[in-house]
Amino acid sequence: MKNKILLSIIGLLLICLGIMMSITNGKRAQIKQVRNQVSQVNKQQKHVTTQMNHIQTTYNANDEQAKNDLLAFAKTYYTFSNQSDYDKRFSKVSSILALSKDQENNLFDNGLDATGGSRIDNLGLTSHYQTATSYTSDLDNQTIEALATVIIQTSGTGQKAINQTVLLHGLFDIQTQKLISIKINIVQY
Repeated sequence: MKNKILLSIIGLLLICLGIMMSITNGKRAQIKQVRNQVSQVNKQQKHVTTQMNHIQTTYNANDEQAKNDLLAFAKTYYTFSNQSDYDKRFSKVSSILALSKDQENNLFDNGLDATGGSRIDNLGLTSHYQTATSYTSDLDNQTIEALATVIIQTSGTGQKAINQTVLLHGLFDIQTQKLISIKINIVQY
């Protein structure tokens, strides 16, 4: 009888041990599955972070290029001391511009008066870029809007030099890497 009880206890212990091993193996399988899922999430997170860094780097580069091009335009456009300098402005910035013909003609007139004489030389007009502050914002995935507040110093024959503040509004095309529109507003004399 003792043997039967002892065998029964050993049998029960073996059954409990089998059940516990079965549960443990099930938990191990679940733990392995969770580890695999965590590993996949980590890989996806790394991939997304890499893509975000690439997008941010690209955006920052385009954003910086839009600012630089608008400031390069301002420096060239507002710096001249005679008719010859005035005439050369477009050729100096043409590589960063893709303006419509109308806008190009409006921005870069010939500097001549009604008689065909040089307004620039006859009046002794000069302009010198002083400083600027620029800002950008995205309009869409293709275009960056760039704004610049520019301070220039202008003078003419017998006139005292004055500082003038001008607001430039430009649109920068990301694909062509050029300014496709520029508008000028005089803020203050």
